[in-house]
Amino acid sequence: MSEDGAAAGERTVVQRGLYLDELETGVRYLHRPGRTLTEADNVLFTTLTMNTQALHLDAAWAETQPFGRRLVNSMLTLSTLVGASVAQLTQGTIVANLGLSDVVFPAPVFHGDTLYAETRVSSVRASRSRPGQGIAVLEHRGLNQDGVLVASATRQVMLWERAAHEQREQDRGTGSERDADG
Repeated sequence: MSEDGAAAGERTVVQRGLYLDELETGVRYLHRPGRTLTEADNVLFTTLTMNTQALHLDAAWAETQPFGRRLVNSMLTLSTLVGASVAQLTQGTIVANLGLSDVVFPAPVFHGDTLYAETRVSSVRASRSRPGQGIAVLEHRGLNQDGVLVASATRQVMLWERAAHEQREQDRGTGSERDADG
């Protein structure tokens, strides 16, 4: 048995996202399952991030405001939107998150709403300064359970190209077979 628990000769597949050279521009990736955002999620995230905005924490006061109830913290919505894409797109293949732009929240999210995330790849290019890596531009969209757009953001990420990452892993002694997807 190997140190990772695999029996001799057993093929091992590690869950991962996609490499730069596996992404296709124009493809829409649907990230499932959706995530229902609860009051507990909202209060915990809001207090952990030291955001004391009463719209997230004070039910009585929020009732007097235009939406008539507490709103889910928009940064929780954004974090969930990006996080939902990780397993499918960037898990184990990302080098760095380079930035976010065009972040908008066109409709509110309330306790009990379910966020469904999707991503469209708008561009992919090799890095000019980092061989074996490249930059992808990802357009994330979050829709609620009624199909209403509640958040969108453009994200730039640096990703490995498959051959370069496999070579790096082999050089480190972890072996590229651990990243094989069949």
